[in-house]
Amino acid sequence: MLLAFRELRRNVMRSALTTLGIVIGVSAVIILVQLGNGAALVVTDSVASLGSSLLTLTPGQDRGPGGDSSAATPFQLADVEAIRRQVPALAAVTPVASRQMNVIVGNRNWSTQITGTTNEYLTAGSWELAEGRVFSEAELRSGRTVCILGQTVSRELVGAQSPLALRLRVRTVSCDVIGLLTAKGKSTFGMDRDDVVLMPLRALQRRIAGNDDVAQIQISVGPGSSTLKAKQDLERLMRERRRLAPGEDNDFSLGDMQEIADTLSGVTRMLTRVLAAIAAISLVVGGIGIMNIMIVSVTERTREIGIRMAIGAFARDVLMQFLVEAVVLSACGGTGGIALALAVSAAIAVVFALPFSIDWPTMALSFFFSGLVGVIFGFVPARRAAHLNPIDALRHE
Repeated sequence: MLLAFRELRRNVMRSALTTLGIVIGVSAVIILVQLGNGAALVVTDSVASLGSSLLTLTPGQDRGPGGDSSAATPFQLADVEAIRRQVPALAAVTPVASRQMNVIVGNRNWSTQITGTTNEYLTAGSWELAEGRVFSEAELRSGRTVCILGQTVSRELVGAQSPLALRLRVRTVSCDVIGLLTAKGKSTFGMDRDDVVLMPLRALQRRIAGNDDVAQIQISVGPGSSTLKAKQDLERLMRERRRLAPGEDNDFSLGDMQEIADTLSGVTRMLTRVLAAIAAISLVVGGIGIMNIMIVSVTERTREIGIRMAIGAFARDVLMQFLVEAVVLSACGGTGGIALALAVSAAIAVVFALPFSIDWPTMALSFFFSGLVGVIFGFVPARRAAHLNPIDALRHE
């Protein structure tokens, strides 16, 4: 073993270049896994910020990816009340109706989504107020035109100033600002969640939409309650209220944010595994490099091997020497790859604002495989050296 280390020290540059393939392979695998895990956490947190226990009822049957929901009769406030009465263990049930419109303050205007709803919208969507207050019961019942702004709308209309007590105009309707939502940033799908104006549902229906339709019902399942049971109860109730015959397709869609989060996280992790597997090919390339260098080393030291065997060294001693050299090269490459991966992953996490955490199992597995590569690709040259004929080896020039 000491002979193996001495030989590696004697050819430091060659040893360093030989390990470079292993360094690149190990670091590529770890970096991709680290970034994939970070992306999965971002997806999960992003969906959770919308309300991880949030269910959404929408009129029309979802046609799947790439297709729109089919047309269907909108919901009414009576449907919302029926859900509150007949489906147990719900934390919030809120009707939602929206319009994309311009809001105007002085000489500034901004196109945003006006959302008519109730205070339970904040509970269902895990929203908090940065300042101001929620709607009063009188405002909700009478449909008074008061509103709560998202951070983006506030910034575009009044800059860094507080929007409270501001009066803005939506079409011909004046609206008093009573609150400001905390920032949520962009969603997983790239939508700005802070680009919103909330107002009482009745105000939007009477003053802007001109109808009593409810475009969506958002439902938050209570802590400790079964989301699956809530979905089953909701589906049964809505089929009954919409008078759907047995066997007839639903004319509404029931979405589950947790299912969306699990699906997106699963896709992200699968892509990460595929990319990591592709990156692992460079480990094989690095192993071939080790094999080539070890074969060259055996050729260069044929006479030395013959002398050792002539003075009593066993074949297993020669085998072990060259095998140790190969394993040390690959292990050094694995260590260097881990160090490089940590530095690069931390830098990328800072640049792209991804969460960074050390994935110890992946690092341990990568180091193990780097050593395994050394054993596998170093065995053939080592075996070749161990089986040299001492007399022929001594004759070698």
